[in-house]
Amino acid sequence: MSENKEQNEVEKILAKMDEEIESASAVPFSNKKMVDADQLHEYIDSIRLNMPPEVKRAKDMAREKSSIMAEANREAEDIVAKAKQKADAIIKDAQAQADKLVSQQEIISRANEYAKAQAQRANEEAADIVNQAKEKEKAIREAMVMNINSSLSDAAEVLEKNLKAVVSARDAVVKIGER
Repeated sequence: MSENKEQNEVEKILAKMDEEIESASAVPFSNKKMVDADQLHEYIDSIRLNMPPEVKRAKDMAREKSSIMAEANREAEDIVAKAKQKADAIIKDAQAQADKLVSQQEIISRANEYAKAQAQRANEEAADIVNQAKEKEKAIREAMVMNINSSLSDAAEVLEKNLKAVVSARDAVVKIGER
């Protein structure tokens, strides 16, 4: 019932304002009227005082809505910022891990290349050593054959001289036996 009373009171004040405007003096050469500003201010103050509580609550709710929306927007911005930070951290970590894997793969690749180069160099050095050994073995064999050949030639000469001496001695014995 107090709502109705306040609403009726507001309507009465609005009617008085309307009456004040209707009874006001006209301004010459225009469609305007001169009103008592103090009286209109009193009417407006009365309307404010007699405003139904629903209107006041609606204004309060509108202010609360704005406050709640502002708080919700701040929280949403905080959530988005935190999510962005987490996403950035995850991306940074993933990039670091990818870089590490690429680096490890690069190290493994370089190590494999180095190992292949070392194995090839070792094989080449081994082949050189084998070739040098074969050349030395051939030189030693040739020197040995020459040495043996020389020794056998010397022995053949000595044997030939001895054979000649034996044949001479036998011939001498045979001659002695024939006499």
